[in-house]
Amino acid sequence: MATGSKGGSESGLLRVMGSLALAAGIINITVGGGIFRLPSLVAGQLGASAPLAYLVCAVAMGLVALCFAEAGSRVDLTGGPYAYVEVAFGPLAGFLTGSMLWVVGTLALAAVATILVDSLAGLAPALGGRSARTLILLVAFATLAMVNIRGVRNGSRLNVVLTIAKLAPLLLLAVAGAFFIEPANFRTETRLEPAALARTSTLLIFAFAGIESALIPSGEIRNNERAVPRALLIAMLTVTGLYLLLQVVAQGILGPDLGTQTTPLAEAAGRAFGPAGRTLLLVGAAVSMLGYVGGMILAVPRVLYAFGRDGFLPGWVGRVHPVYRTPWVAIAIQAAISGALALTNGFERLAILANLTTLLVFAACCVAVVQLRRKGIQAGARPFRVPGGRVIPFAALLAIAWLLTSITWREWLVAGAVMAVGAVIFWLERNRGRRVPAV
Repeated sequence: MATGSKGGSESGLLRVMGSLALAAGIINITVGGGIFRLPSLVAGQLGASAPLAYLVCAVAMGLVALCFAEAGSRVDLTGGPYAYVEVAFGPLAGFLTGSMLWVVGTLALAAVATILVDSLAGLAPALGGRSARTLILLVAFATLAMVNIRGVRNGSRLNVVLTIAKLAPLLLLAVAGAFFIEPANFRTETRLEPAALARTSTLLIFAFAGIESALIPSGEIRNNERAVPRALLIAMLTVTGLYLLLQVVAQGILGPDLGTQTTPLAEAAGRAFGPAGRTLLLVGAAVSMLGYVGGMILAVPRVLYAFGRDGFLPGWVGRVHPVYRTPWVAIAIQAAISGALALTNGFERLAILANLTTLLVFAACCVAVVQLRRKGIQAGARPFRVPGGRVIPFAALLAIAWLLTSITWREWLVAGAVMAVGAVIFWLERNRGRRVPAV
């Protein structure tokens, strides 16, 4: 029977995360900075029909999540989607997927870190200066890196705490704000165009993405065949319900003004609950983005660790700390790179590739599920199996293809360049005699 484990190659890592910790990690990364900004962008494009985009995106993400659930139950290696595709199709496909996964994770991590500083500056204008921004970013990345180096249990516990802290003000607005909704704010005379719905739904991928990064520490999850499907179910239901409620409440409170706001949820809370409500949401935004950065520093460095483990990067990148049993070199490198990008770039530039590369990673994993099943790959005795045979993976691929119709040629060009660089690195490492694993 084929297996999705590499036996002793990951014996230095500790399997300490269960369903709750993994679900919290997915929610923590998914509910990042996007939900505090996207409601106004979606309303600006679709008006009162904006909730439809959430439903379309949620259906697509639900199909993808089912594929991730089966792949994650069959392959329990650190690297998540990188490992799934590598085991299914071999090292080249795996490395290209891992490269895209690392790029999008690194850019998204740095992008949200810049919004974190902006949110803090909104609360205390003195923090908006260049020196203060630099100091905040350095302290944030150094502190969160040290927390995660000192143990994955510490990092996952921090994620649980920050997830609860960020959800509290959002749930307050979603529930209590419903009493301030004006039904007239949902009237619309604008005809909904399919192309606009596709583009807006693709935009929302940034708000729903997080599965691909949260599953990277698969080599540190207990009982993957049960924990991964349960965690994905909990996370997807929680995130979808929360997003829909927030969009409806913000639309019901702000009406046509929603599409013009830069801090839509804070403005909705301010109109409903007064200045204290606005401040609470701004604090919640800062906590949310701090949680996102912490969750990504837990997850994304595991791709570098996996590259070092598999011979694509120097072996010392894959070193595990002798005391804390964490990939400390990869964590330190990731924090340094992401911190440098956050210090030198703005949000828009950093996030330009996020949606396209994320969708390509999703597509690769959906195809990998069929191959993993065909090859009989499984890490445990009873892996989760998506019902309907190939129907769900095929439907997920169709949904991704439809979303990709809204991607511009410039975005495709940059994504192609990333894959070309990855192919060159793969070829160079193989010809230098490094251990390129064969499945």
